[in-house]
Amino acid sequence: MKYDFLDTDVLARLKAIPMESRFPMVGNVAGRHRSPHRGSSVEFAEYRKYVPGDDTRRLDWKAYARSDRYYIKEFEADTNLRAYFVVDSSGSMNFSSGENPSKIEFARRIAATLSYLIVNQGDSAGLTCCNDKLHLEIPPSRRPAQLQHIFDSLAAVEPKGETGLVEALHTIAEKIQQRALVVILSDLFVDSDELAAALQHLRFRKHDIAMFHLLDPQEVAFHFERPHRFIDLEDGTSIVAEPNLIVDEYHAALNEFLIATEKSCYDVNADYQLLETDSDIEEVVSNFITGRLTKKS
Repeated sequence: MKYDFLDTDVLARLKAIPMESRFPMVGNVAGRHRSPHRGSSVEFAEYRKYVPGDDTRRLDWKAYARSDRYYIKEFEADTNLRAYFVVDSSGSMNFSSGENPSKIEFARRIAATLSYLIVNQGDSAGLTCCNDKLHLEIPPSRRPAQLQHIFDSLAAVEPKGETGLVEALHTIAEKIQQRALVVILSDLFVDSDELAAALQHLRFRKHDIAMFHLLDPQEVAFHFERPHRFIDLEDGTSIVAEPNLIVDEYHAALNEFLIATEKSCYDVNADYQLLETDSDIEEVVSNFITGRLTKKS
């Protein structure tokens, strides 16, 4: 099946770039991501003194010859990445001002592209789509069939109703037992304090958070030449306004909203990306992946 939100040429060009976590991960299959636990993989970590009960096969005889003491070699346990893609499917994500893709279409492209790259490198990807009525959840898996499950679900989701993002993030924080990468794709039309609390909850659970804040170019520019009726796509309320009379107030409110949102992400060391839906997907994904290589903690 062909998905219109996937570009095979882009996938081919991006496959060579490794997708990594910025924080230690925990897993049970071989992977490229550093674990907080000691193990017996190929990367040396440190020596420690031998104690009765240790595996004698891990004794370092060269260290013994130099010091006449027994030392055990410890190694970093390289483990797999689990990525949870959280896609806001509330009504406001359906908005598009014209030729640009809607916010949900843009979210589909990012989530599908990153999911493909993650599973292709042997790691696990899962998906959550949420509004106030829907909480679709696909647990992470590294099996190739997982991609079709994710893609089919992304294709089928229809944004409507009010957002359930904050509740979904708290649910994910409680349910995920092992450290994971949580990738959030939303316009973030939620209460700023409630969002901050949800992000704090995720970080308290030691998850690596990536935030794609998606806005239509018209939502940023607010360029209108005549009176318009503005409709809330989540609760259906509307208001008629003369844009020229409110543009300054609008931009002040938008700026306050963006500052509060970015601060909430900064406070939990989240990877924050503010994107307009006319952005180039390949550039967005490439910058995101390569940027994480330089931000590892």
